Amino acid sequence: MDNDKPEECKVCFDNFDEALRRPRSLPCGHTFCTVCIVDMIKNSQFTCPNCRADHNTLAVTDVTQLPINYGMESLIRRLKGVSFKPAQTKAPTKPPQDGPKGISKKFRSLLQEQKNNISSLITACDEKLSQLGKYGKKVKHLKTEHNLLEDRLNGLLEQNKAAKELVEQEETSVEDMSTKGEEGKQQLQAVLECLETVNSAQEVVMAIDDADQRSVVTEDWIQKCQEQFPNVNTVHTSVKVQESIGLALEMIPTEAAATAAPLHLGDSASTIMEKFDEITTNKLTVDDLGRMTEGVKRQVEAGRVYAVHQDQHGLRSSRITTQYGRLYLHTLQSQPAPLHAHTIQFTDFVGALDCSSTLVFLDLGWAGSTRGRVHIRLSPDTPRGRQFTLLCTGQRGHTYANTNFLKVCNKGREGECVVGGDYQYNDGKGGAPLLPDLQGDYRVSGSAGDVGCCYGGDTRGVQFSISTRYRSSWLIEVFGKVESGLEVVKAAVNHSNIREVTVVDCGVVLTI
Repeated sequence: MDNDKPEECKVCFDNFDEALRRPRSLPCGHTFCTVCIVDMIKNSQFTCPNCRADHNTLAVTDVTQLPINYGMESLIRRLKGVSFKPAQTKAPTKPPQDGPKGISKKFRSLLQEQKNNISSLITACDEKLSQLGKYGKKVKHLKTEHNLLEDRLNGLLEQNKAAKELVEQEETSVEDMSTKGEEGKQQLQAVLECLETVNSAQEVVMAIDDADQRSVVTEDWIQKCQEQFPNVNTVHTSVKVQESIGLALEMIPTEAAATAAPLHLGDSASTIMEKFDEITTNKLTVDDLGRMTEGVKRQVEAGRVYAVHQDQHGLRSSRITTQYGRLYLHTLQSQPAPLHAHTIQFTDFVGALDCSSTLVFLDLGWAGSTRGRVHIRLSPDTPRGRQFTLLCTGQRGHTYANTNFLKVCNKGREGECVVGGDYQYNDGKGGAPLLPDLQGDYRVSGSAGDVGCCYGGDTRGVQFSISTRYRSSWLIEVFGKVESGLEVVKAAVNHSNIREVTVVDCGVVLTI
């Protein structure tokens, strides 16, 4: 090989350039022009022409999978720069011509600008082709996964078909056996009539003989029924196949959810693979919410961000929403997050027993609509405050959501307050505490907006009251204060039937 001309490809002997014949390196380290490498790939002869190293096992399908030798390009540019320098001699030299004769400096500048632009576009094309090559591999992988799923689904269908055939055979056997039983029963009835109408000894002997024969046949039929039914293999196979297919169908989302196009977090400056990773990776972190980029904000506003929790109550999820610059973590619901939701572990927000946030909310509604949101600032150092948070988040399995208000005390007078919180029976007789000891250092007050306890016993320890009017002579132990939305509570008190007022939803305000 001629190593005196590093600027030329050792296959086609054309000079490298920054357009079609960009230098690219093979895994063995030798460099050839892009055109020649494309020919190698097309001809399935991906062997280094220099050292004969076999690269066919790499399964390279696109030239953009091979790196550009930027060092070689830099060397060539330097060599070109040296070759155009005038020789240093004593004789005066003629200044080099600045481009072809007859072309003005302005046009030469325009030509150079266009050359630079085209070179930049070629580089951008290379980068995008490289991204497309990587993305193409991901798409092929997705197709492979769909083929595997299709095979598994076809396997389930074959199992269902086989089980169905077994059931149909069993159905035929039952019908045949039932037909024989009906015939035998009719014959027994005929024998019984004969036994009742015999008039001679000979008839008696014949009737008894016939009865014995019918009895043997019937007893044999009864024994066969006992032995043959139910067919253990048929019933077991049918039940198990139905269970398997049923579980698979439960995981299939509704048509709308399955075909909905998810919003990606990337913007126009993101690469193809960055967008792909953001679409296929549905997990967010608390830090992502804290930074609240435009992409994350769009997801939250579109209702696509959920907290998920797995415990003894099963897989549950809670919505994360935003309103007036605040982030809300809603109470846990006994259902998984939607298919295209971005998820965060619920425990990333909430600890095992209490929540770091002391601001909770109740959404109140009546007459078929939600009327407003009530924000309550709790005392986190009190057991009742922590318990109230647990019932707003639902992490212990119980929640204030879908409970109704129970009664209004002192309506229209000083000390007016509303009572609610019976998560058990929703009639005022329930509401067992979630924490073993609710004793604590509570302040005593009767101010409007105070949230306090109603009962100290074990049976109704989670019921609460919200004061709407002050009364000095009627004081309660307070563990929270309405921070905003007291007007919603007052409107609820004035509703014609307080039992129609419902806590439509509840949760905590996130502070991240």
